[in-house]
Amino acid sequence: MRPQVVAHRGASDTIAEHTLGAYLAALDAGAEALECDVRLTADGHLVCVHDRSLKRVATTKQVISTMDLKDLHDLDVATWKNPWADLDDEAPDVDEEHHRVLTLRKLLETVADYHRPVELAIETKHPTRFGGLVEKRLVELLRDFGWDGADSPARVMSFSFSALQRVQRLAPELRLVQLMDKAHQWSMLRRVVGSEWIVGPGIGVLREHPGLGRRLAEAGREIHVWTVNTAADLQICQSYGVRAVITDKPGYILKLLGDQ
Repeated sequence: MRPQVVAHRGASDTIAEHTLGAYLAALDAGAEALECDVRLTADGHLVCVHDRSLKRVATTKQVISTMDLKDLHDLDVATWKNPWADLDDEAPDVDEEHHRVLTLRKLLETVADYHRPVELAIETKHPTRFGGLVEKRLVELLRDFGWDGADSPARVMSFSFSALQRVQRLAPELRLVQLMDKAHQWSMLRRVVGSEWIVGPGIGVLREHPGLGRRLAEAGREIHVWTVNTAADLQICQSYGVRAVITDKPGYILKLLGDQ
């Protein structure tokens, strides 16, 4: 069975991450799932943003958790990716909405309305001043779509074991992914994570510690790996029977897998 191809923050290799444009491009490329990071605004909205501030993508040092959604809406979070686009007379017109901070609700609506089934891998970011309120709001939003049960197209990921425990208490049937960025973390986590939880190591961890991949595979763990952008890394994942690869280049990875 080949791995599911998951678009990391959308088709983020070529289009500004976490924008609606990046996700639509990923869907057009054939991505079978979309990955996003979520943070909570001061007025309680979940938005698709990786960093705690927008300094990297919108040149503002303000922190997401201190801003209301209406203030975020006024910011351009896409131009940084291609700052010379306005000088290209042949470039296609871009919808202004594709340059704005994307709410998780809008992303869920996009998936719900799409013409084919698409899954979601939603990562909650910690630490945050809101603590467990992030997971509470996330489960409430998924419940609005009827996506808080075993048949949900969404799964929740986090590096925080406590965050995933909170999701499990709120929605026991949702699939959970314990993310890892260091091999030694597994020696502790394997004693406490649920038997049905998915394990999500970074590709760098598998490159440097091939024994970890073998142990996870031998233990029958479902493995999802981030961020897989090359043929060599894809081959590593396939050797361990990885079930999902999270990539900045969904079209390219699908082509390597022979889908396009």
